[in-house]
Amino acid sequence: MSPGSLNGGAGAAAAGYIDSSSATTNTFQIAANGIMDSSRVSTCLISMLLIVYGSFRSLNIEQEARERELKKRNESTTNLLTGEPVQQETSKFATLDTMHALCLPLGASISLLIMFFFFDSMQLLFAVCTAIIATVALAFLLLPMCQYIIRPCTDGTRISFGVCGRFTAAELFSFTLSVSIVCVWVLTGHWLLMDAMGMGLCVAFIAFVRLPSLKVSTLLLTGLLIYDVFWVFFSSYIFSTNVMVKVATRPADNPVGIVARKLNLGNMVKEAPKLNLPGKLVFPSIHNTGHFSMLGLGDIVMPGLLLCFVLRYDAYKKAQIVTNDQMLPPPKGVGSRLTYFHCSLLGYFLGLLTATVSSEVFKAAQPALLYLVPFTLLPLLTMAYLKGDLRRMWSEPFITQQPSKQLEV
Repeated sequence: MSPGSLNGGAGAAAAGYIDSSSATTNTFQIAANGIMDSSRVSTCLISMLLIVYGSFRSLNIEQEARERELKKRNESTTNLLTGEPVQQETSKFATLDTMHALCLPLGASISLLIMFFFFDSMQLLFAVCTAIIATVALAFLLLPMCQYIIRPCTDGTRISFGVCGRFTAAELFSFTLSVSIVCVWVLTGHWLLMDAMGMGLCVAFIAFVRLPSLKVSTLLLTGLLIYDVFWVFFSSYIFSTNVMVKVATRPADNPVGIVARKLNLGNMVKEAPKLNLPGKLVFPSIHNTGHFSMLGLGDIVMPGLLLCFVLRYDAYKKAQIVTNDQMLPPPKGVGSRLTYFHCSLLGYFLGLLTATVSSEVFKAAQPALLYLVPFTLLPLLTMAYLKGDLRRMWSEPFITQQPSKQLEV
């Protein structure tokens, strides 16, 4: 959903004659004030920062994996001479293919219906699973900060925990901090802690899930656009309510309260607050008390996967130019300075701005992907066509094309 208000925001009309031009001016002023509200601005800035950070974090992980692979390849040459076994490193990334792109909107629809019909009976399971996943994702988000903090105090050695694996001090610190944040969120239900968990989920998903080509990206985003439009605009005609908004704003009973009631400890334990599950980012307005701006995590993650893909392609293309000028000659002109990542990020900003304007004008929740997908995908396709990269990005963008070798006489 687009960054819409969580409160009603209904206004009263004064009786008597109202000049049409004055009413139009007031309408535009109210819309402009709503768009520039602190909650809207925060939502826009944070979502873009999460996409940029997650994309560069993914690129950094890939480069580190490539360096380790090169190091192991050099060691394998020595191992072949000595007869020692060569260990292969497993990939950390989950790559979506065409079938995944086609089935994901269907799976999301089924999950949405399950949460809509069976939320009351399964809310404890939803809350516990969400807390566990968000703990791991938040630890991943906090890891660079923890590495920077304790770098002077440790040498980076890994500590063994038996079957659980080996971890550095920074990883243990980030995990401990993440567990503490999630526990405080369970006890208080504060929106800021919920946002922190949602940010971790966004960054982790963008960093570890890969789109292999522009074809898969187009299929995925188009399918999710149809999914978003249907469940926001047309679900009320079938289910008599907006299913997307209902699921996104429905609070869950606190697991602490549920366990206390089952153990008959209700008198001993203070009543725990209901929890809003971190499936969205929520930012309150500074000026309007009770006004919140909301943006679903899917509206950040799914376009973020596309921007991560084009960032990887920009880096790959730049590396090919450096290693072999004959394979991909360096472009010239002002247009060459505009990368695919810059183009897509600008499109995401314009799409989010359009969605915000629409939600403010119509005073209703909007399917943000209806605006984000065209604004990010269409400029990217146009730019790739003009640069001559569309055919390659569409099918196999990261396969090196070896130049033909001719025999010298």
